[in-house]
Amino acid sequence: MDYIVIISLSLIVLLVLVLPLTVHKVEENLEPFLFIMGVLAVTITKQWSGHLVWEAVKEPVMITLAVAILGFAFKFLNRNFRYAMLKTSHKIGFRLTIFLLVLALGFLSSVITAIVAAVMLAEAVSALGLKDESKLKVVVFACFAIGLGAVLTPIGEPLSTITIAKLKGPEHNAGFFYLVKLLGIYVIPGVVAFALLSAWIPQKRASVLNSEGPSQENNKDIAIRSVKVYAFVGALVLLGAGLRPLAEITVYRLSAPVLYWVNSVSAILDNATLAAIEIVPAMDQHTLIFLLMGLILAGGLLIPGNIPNIISASKLKIKSGAWAKIAIPWGVAFMVVYFIIMMAVLNV
Repeated sequence: MDYIVIISLSLIVLLVLVLPLTVHKVEENLEPFLFIMGVLAVTITKQWSGHLVWEAVKEPVMITLAVAILGFAFKFLNRNFRYAMLKTSHKIGFRLTIFLLVLALGFLSSVITAIVAAVMLAEAVSALGLKDESKLKVVVFACFAIGLGAVLTPIGEPLSTITIAKLKGPEHNAGFFYLVKLLGIYVIPGVVAFALLSAWIPQKRASVLNSEGPSQENNKDIAIRSVKVYAFVGALVLLGAGLRPLAEITVYRLSAPVLYWVNSVSAILDNATLAAIEIVPAMDQHTLIFLLMGLILAGGLLIPGNIPNIISASKLKIKSGAWAKIAIPWGVAFMVVYFIIMMAVLNV
């Protein structure tokens, strides 16, 4: 790869990492921005082919359908869901209800998508009438659980969709259950741990419950969100293909432990975008485990890091500072524990 190509791709990476954080217009129009960057990267590296175009069209379909179908279904079942949450809390107790809610959303997020799971979380927390401090802790821990669980299937969240898309060829031949086999041993205990934390914190309830919910979605909201998911994943397919040559001479050469901590940057950058930039098929499974677990865990530290954080914080009016105050110390502690465990288990 000549120097002009390297410099051009490096500039694209810089724009992708910086502009969404610093330019409001880019943040508001992230999907078309990433599409343009992806087209530029593929053009610079001369990787256009019918196969790549078809991949960009095909890969977002499953997660988009899941987001749309389940989004519309939950809209009609919303009132029943809120009633069921209240009834369950009266029947089995508040702490056990919170534990089962977070546990269920964590594991089901890989099937119902992290987006729908986050919407359900906001509705459940509102229905149960948690006070501000308790509400914040439950939501933060639940979003960590959802972020972990959603990675297990390619329909769970864009991060997993992009990962499978990039690894489905020779070397890994990743199928639908590839990430369950690769990460399940780390993800499952993490979801359980965050569910236990959610139930362990003091549960303070408001004296008056909000019967209407945080914000009612209409059909247009759900349709727009589904289209954005499709465009986002399609753009990342192009971006990942275009930046692959650069990743092979930079990220690919980093050791797995270093890559784990480098990916702490996913606290402020969407982890699916980072996965599209970093993952190359030549990576071994140990490196992929460190890379993905770093992205997932750091993605919970701040609101912009992961889709469930963004949706829950928006619906429940949670401020960035309040989120960080809870998420950073707990998230960093989990990252350290996971790092020690992975270093021991994987003999790195």
